[in-house]
Amino acid sequence: MSESRIRIDRIQRDIEELAKFSCVEGIGCTRFTYTKEWCCARDYIMSEMKKSGLKVYEDPVGIIVGVLEGKDSSKPIVMTGSHFDTVKTGGRFDGMAGTVAALEVARVMKEEGFVPDRNIEFVALPEEEGARFGKGLFGSRAMCGKISDDELNIYKDEKGISFAQAMREYGLDPSKVGEAIREPGSIKAFIELHIEQGPILENEKINIGIVESVAGLRIFDVFVHGRSDHAGNTPLTMRADSFLASAKAVCAGTEKALEIGENTVLTCGYIDVKPGAFNIVTNETHFQIDCRSRSLENVDKVLDEVRKSLDASCTQNLGLSYEIKEKISMKEVPMNENIKKLMEREADNAGISTRRMLSGAAHDAMVMGSICDVAMIFVPSREGRSHVPEEWTDYEDIQKGTELLYRTVKSLASK
Repeated sequence: MSESRIRIDRIQRDIEELAKFSCVEGIGCTRFTYTKEWCCARDYIMSEMKKSGLKVYEDPVGIIVGVLEGKDSSKPIVMTGSHFDTVKTGGRFDGMAGTVAALEVARVMKEEGFVPDRNIEFVALPEEEGARFGKGLFGSRAMCGKISDDELNIYKDEKGISFAQAMREYGLDPSKVGEAIREPGSIKAFIELHIEQGPILENEKINIGIVESVAGLRIFDVFVHGRSDHAGNTPLTMRADSFLASAKAVCAGTEKALEIGENTVLTCGYIDVKPGAFNIVTNETHFQIDCRSRSLENVDKVLDEVRKSLDASCTQNLGLSYEIKEKISMKEVPMNENIKKLMEREADNAGISTRRMLSGAAHDAMVMGSICDVAMIFVPSREGRSHVPEEWTDYEDIQKGTELLYRTVKSLASK
């Protein structure tokens, strides 16, 4: 990479300081939205923004905003940043890399006396992971007008505290969520840097991933009803085994995803069986499937295969039945082609290697795509690992990503 103003020591300091604000000591980083640890992280970010010469405020849902004023504040702004909540016992880079990169871009712009043609907003967003309340991408959905009053009261944390109650305890008014909405046309572009959370960049020894699109995804709750019987005296041909039918369905869907390709994946990460004894045939099985692909058409094909398998099991075992309930559905979101090309040019000028790639994970950028142009920069994840304490991205890689973020944001704010 050519000589850069981006300072790796400041990036490392920010990441390490933010990692300290965790409610679980010594095991990764756990920081849930509106908690004491979250407040500490908020105060650190706001302090660093102010040191960078930004005008700083907290919006009605807890989004931290630092504004670098431009020559014409009436023009649509350029926005960059990421989230600063974490999953339970997660790592120190997921979300933080993008938040810290935005901070460093602001610092460099102050040091060089850069005055943009339009305002630039540096943001740190809450509850992207959904780890506390079970409903993620909250900050970006709030800006895009996608939060309902019901949601704030329905979704609760493991202690039974609702989103609305937590907001009040934190000092926010849930009735003012609508004031966080950004009107279409008010934002020119939203640019997010994030760790890849996969192994491709490291394996191919490429510095940066330029995201083509964020995959479409659907998440389903599946309930299979059977009958409990003795594990030793009930022949396999006479069982209504809810777990066996569930396992066959997951395998059938996985085989279909492999056949389709196109980055189509199926995951069953949760399963609950009843009565839950080793010597009793299961009578109730609840599992969740998460399916993602370049196209929701592919997701539908996988789900069809899951249904076919369950139908076959029910035909063979008359005591079986099932129901499927959709929990989340999000269409694939393409990134802006002009910004992708701009990134490729700027990366080439800086001597940074790139490749285009799909994001299988959901990010705030995909939500922001409903009101403005969006783009994403991926930096490598060691061994592709994320959402675990061992999550790691080399600081040199974050520096390269931040250099590209700086050049991209500066260019977009100068036109």
